[in-house]
Amino acid sequence: MNHWIKITPLADIPRLGSRVINSAKGEIAVFRTEDDQVFALHNKCPHKGGPLSQGIVYGDKVACPLHSWKISLVSGDAEEPDEGHTACFAVKVEDDMVYLEL
Repeated sequence: MNHWIKITPLADIPRLGSRVINSAKGEIAVFRTEDDQVFALHNKCPHKGGPLSQGIVYGDKVACPLHSWKISLVSGDAEEPDEGHTACFAVKVEDDMVYLEL
């Protein structure tokens, strides 16, 4: 059964940055875009397992720090011509607090 876990205040995630959450499902990177949207992905690039939390966030994508694969924060899919997928997790912001569904 999934449930919502309180993670951190939104202000503690820098715009165009991320925070890493350790969970039973592995490391999860929680990203904040320039316009304050919040997304969560498994913290491994589908290519070589690079730490997506250390990548560059732009728009609704993150560029892996190892080989610059572009991964959608919305779907977890690699941008063409690359192929692959990383797991996405549901997030929500209520009263400026970020919650993650696990």
